[in-house]
Amino acid sequence: MALTRRNFVRAAGLAGAAGSGALLAGCARGAADSGANEPAAAGAAGAGVGPDGVSQVVITMTPSSEPAAGFDPLVGWGAGEHVHEPLIQSTLIATDNNLAFVNDLATDYGCSEDGLTWTFHIREDVMFTDGVPLTAEDVAFTINGIVNGEAAEADLSMVDEARAVDATTCEIAMKRPNNALLYTLAVMGIVPAHAYGPDYGEHPIGSGRYMLEQWDRGQQVILRANPDYYGDAPLMDRVVVLFMEEDASLAAAQSGTADVAYTSAALAGAVPAGYALLNCASVDSRGISLPCNPAGTDVTVEGDMVYAGGNDVTSDLAVRRALNYGIDRSQMIEHVLAGFGRAAYSVGDGMPWSSEAMRVETDVAAAERLLDTAGWARGDDGMRARDGLPCAFDLYYAAGDSTRQALAYDFADQAAALGIAVEPKGASWDDIYLRQYADPVLWGWGSNSPVELFELTYSTGWGNYAQYMNDTVDANLEAAQAARTVEESYPFYQAAQWDAATETGVAPEGAATWVWLANVDHLYFEREGLKVAEQKPHPHGHGWSLVNNIDQWSWS
Repeated sequence: MALTRRNFVRAAGLAGAAGSGALLAGCARGAADSGANEPAAAGAAGAGVGPDGVSQVVITMTPSSEPAAGFDPLVGWGAGEHVHEPLIQSTLIATDNNLAFVNDLATDYGCSEDGLTWTFHIREDVMFTDGVPLTAEDVAFTINGIVNGEAAEADLSMVDEARAVDATTCEIAMKRPNNALLYTLAVMGIVPAHAYGPDYGEHPIGSGRYMLEQWDRGQQVILRANPDYYGDAPLMDRVVVLFMEEDASLAAAQSGTADVAYTSAALAGAVPAGYALLNCASVDSRGISLPCNPAGTDVTVEGDMVYAGGNDVTSDLAVRRALNYGIDRSQMIEHVLAGFGRAAYSVGDGMPWSSEAMRVETDVAAAERLLDTAGWARGDDGMRARDGLPCAFDLYYAAGDSTRQALAYDFADQAAALGIAVEPKGASWDDIYLRQYADPVLWGWGSNSPVELFELTYSTGWGNYAQYMNDTVDANLEAAQAARTVEESYPFYQAAQWDAATETGVAPEGAATWVWLANVDHLYFEREGLKVAEQKPHPHGHGWSLVNNIDQWSWS
């Protein structure tokens, strides 16, 4: 399994996340040699038509989008690093374009008064592609497989066990009340108990909209419509996904090989003839974690893994607040993203659980006053220090990510104007993970659920790199997850970000544990004549979230 930040911390005994959430704008369109091999199935019979005459679309995705363990929901398919609908498998529930929960396999569901038992009733007309009916036994088998599976990336840590009451009824017994269960179920594909084995990921049997027709590792995946699907028949008969680097993706569009090719802000101006630029809104956030404890405050995970922790500069609240107020996010987005993004103030801007208290307007004068008052005096070189300690720190970013590199250097330039010396350091994720509690790191996050907000903020959350711990914040987060409905959870999530009554929270006015920079637009070259269906807000990463509703795409 490929190492990601989620399964890295899971290996240390921590939990992961998945999800769905609220309403943002959809996609906008505008006009604005890689050495790649052309796949056998792509472009053989012209745009929009497969070699056998059926409707077809060819899409490029990043190499990291290829599921290392195959199409197995009990490992990572649909969950983990990039959350998406599993396509090959059905889910109990799903989300609509407004990100409200809707039924898929489920006909109805509910939770007990004490929050400890969820009951799902499922359809009777669903069959796996091998002709065997899907029953509640398969639902329970899938859930228990994830609960007990060491490699599972979907977060069902709140579940004790699932049991089939009868063929159409499944009960889920909880360890504790937690409505976040629904966010995981919305992307958790149901596998067949009778046909699951070690090679399932390579030869998946499902009941979803599509079936796996072909998988050439490192090159492409081909899906074809399931003729026995119980829902509306897919409008797109075949889906070809090519895994390639960014420059190869551009070449695939330029050559007409791909119908939808992912791109970046740096290349967005090079729209090939016959294509338009498809710009999809996202909650794909870039932000910098700011360790809140002094150096030497090591972090122990699961009792035996010790990481260096703490930073003598960012542990000063004045520095953290000054960075939040002193950075011009709009300027950064123009410089680095060519305007293809939005200012970010939290993980999940615009979601119903986000808080307006996270938003800050650029105020360089206020940032300067914070630093002056805290005793960080400028020297002859314009840089600040206090009691012999330079106001300086290293900022780590993933060395292979040019966008994060550019954001890091722009952030460093703006920090220097405040008198704070920031040294960007590109490194491998293996090296970054070892420094994640001691040095600021430029992360990429974003999910259509509040689970990441919880984990990045809760005292023992797997993403609490800032190591800020507050009982009031924890209590609000716990109350949010224990609420009977997701709607009832929103005020508690907002209070965890800033509670004016107790003056606690992670907002810039409070602990200022992060400085969020930008939500990165997801950009694609889209062939003229292709009708890409309305998109949900995209979570972190160019990948499978684009094709959540591929069955609704069509050619004009």
